[in-house]
Amino acid sequence: MWHVSVPDTSLPHRLATSVLTLRDADDRPLADTAVRIEQVSHAMMFGNIGFDLIDHACGHDDSPETRARADDYLRLFNATTLPFYLGRFESVRGRPDTARLHAAATWFAERGVHVKGHPLVWHTATPAWLNALPAVQVEQALRDRIRRDVTDFAGVIDCWDAINEAVIMPMFSAEDNGVTRLARERGRIAMVRLAVEEARAANPRATLLLNDFDLGPDYEQLIGDVLDAGIRLDAVGLQTHMHQGFRGAEALWAIADRFARFGLPLHFTETSLVSGHLMPPDIVDLNDYQVDVWPSTPDGEARQAEEISLHYRTLVAHPAVAAIVYWGLSDAHAWLGAPSGLLRADGSRKPSHDVLQRLIKGQWWVGPAEGRTDGEGRLRLTGFRGTYAVTAAGHRRVLSLDAGDQTVRQA
Repeated sequence: MWHVSVPDTSLPHRLATSVLTLRDADDRPLADTAVRIEQVSHAMMFGNIGFDLIDHACGHDDSPETRARADDYLRLFNATTLPFYLGRFESVRGRPDTARLHAAATWFAERGVHVKGHPLVWHTATPAWLNALPAVQVEQALRDRIRRDVTDFAGVIDCWDAINEAVIMPMFSAEDNGVTRLARERGRIAMVRLAVEEARAANPRATLLLNDFDLGPDYEQLIGDVLDAGIRLDAVGLQTHMHQGFRGAEALWAIADRFARFGLPLHFTETSLVSGHLMPPDIVDLNDYQVDVWPSTPDGEARQAEEISLHYRTLVAHPAVAAIVYWGLSDAHAWLGAPSGLLRADGSRKPSHDVLQRLIKGQWWVGPAEGRTDGEGRLRLTGFRGTYAVTAAGHRRVLSLDAGDQTVRQA
């Protein structure tokens, strides 16, 4: 029996083996038949934010530069995060930006990209109209927005950061806002319950996350308390913005180990590494660091490429990690003005982009590969879990590779 295999077999927890039995329209085995195998997508999510491509996805920006960025994005990533910050999504009460975001989400989904909305509840980027309400009305407004948006986007967006940065939410003091006032009155568990249970009611199929930058004991305690309270989570979101320097492989593995104890998939939701000078280590809130120009440099780009490679290889090796989302495709409009993108501001590729390309679509990818079935129409395929195209006898079929053998009718 011919055996088509992935180039990298050092990650057994990411791999699956299936014996494919190819048959024709009359259910006869396609014996001794040439077969072409091509991986279509990973089961693991390799994502990025899609903020910069919203106008393009809506048909409002079709410049050559933007088309090139979109091609780079779709060539590399199979997941995207779209912005639902309430202060921007519904700056005027009753006038949400639904049509534009729905068009963008549909554009990504139609191209095989898994779409997540970020976030449903957060104490930052809130609108003035919400902040002016008393707590009881803030709560009702949040419930209404969750039900509305999760319902409106169901089937296109079935994954949400249900609540963002709940650890600091009741103590947040940088600005007055209605969500923090509600959190002080109700407590963290009640806020998580509000977000998760309203979203679950609106879309029972949705994948719902807690997401936080606090990766210490307080977040572990919150997750444990939430689960003990009977609130069902589908994944844990872990932010890793590293503007002050790479955390290191050992630290990343330790983080994943600590949060894996809850038995939930881990999503590294916000990863960033800079290709210029590092932010000073004494900065506590990254938003406090302000510079007029933060350039990408050749030395910084070489460092970023090395660190991104180690970051991804470490997390892919950990069996609890289900998603890695990078925070920004390009330096243009990057968060905090940092040179944290995989592309320079002019759209040219940094070494970090090419490193990821070689990993995600090279070392961790199958095909195109050629093989032949045996006398009973069988071929064994070992590859990264995901979807594959099988072409034989003039027909192409797409299948999901996971555990178990499969019959593929090529007609």
